[in-house]
Amino acid sequence: MNPLNSIKGVWIAGIILSLVLALVVNVSAGRGAFDFHELAFLRWVHVVAGIIWVGLLYYFNFVQMPAVAAAAADVGGPGASAIGKYVVPRALLWFRWAAVVTWVAGAHHLIASDRFLTAFSLGLLGGGDHTYGLTMGIGAWLGTILLFNVWVLIWPNQKKLLGLVQNGGEADLAAARKTIATVARLNAVLSLPMLMFMVAATHGSIF
Repeated sequence: MNPLNSIKGVWIAGIILSLVLALVVNVSAGRGAFDFHELAFLRWVHVVAGIIWVGLLYYFNFVQMPAVAAAAADVGGPGASAIGKYVVPRALLWFRWAAVVTWVAGAHHLIASDRFLTAFSLGLLGGGDHTYGLTMGIGAWLGTILLFNVWVLIWPNQKKLLGLVQNGGEADLAAARKTIATVARLNAVLSLPMLMFMVAATHGSIF
């Protein structure tokens, strides 16, 4: 069976290929074939989930919202109902849970490396490298704000638009649309410095 014919197959094939390549690198480096470190695994999960999360954030902001607006303005066109019915629910499912996995894997990595307090105190507590704590802490706090916005502001309002919960009529739906658009744009803005500081924390400098 071709693994490329299903999403599950793609995931399985990608994970197996990753592990096989890691095994090869371990052997070539003279380490044990299965000498996989927890921190490396957590970092991998964190990065993959983060790419899905931020990638969908950019999709919503730079592709879907302009496309929906264009579809709504296209008199006699197909409208935006297909996007709302078939695309949005699936995209939101991946979006909100990728956000959770990203944050949890990142937090677990910081805890396992004994740098959680250092990061979330912006280098003021927990000892260790103050510069790392400040740099990673800015990224971690921005990521936490993004996670909060996804689950507390975006998702409850999206449920109204998708008909998953009761709403207060057209005025309530209009307010929900406005909140979603505003918070999504804010998250897109915050994601840029978040990525800058998270990458910089492990690479020694911001620029």
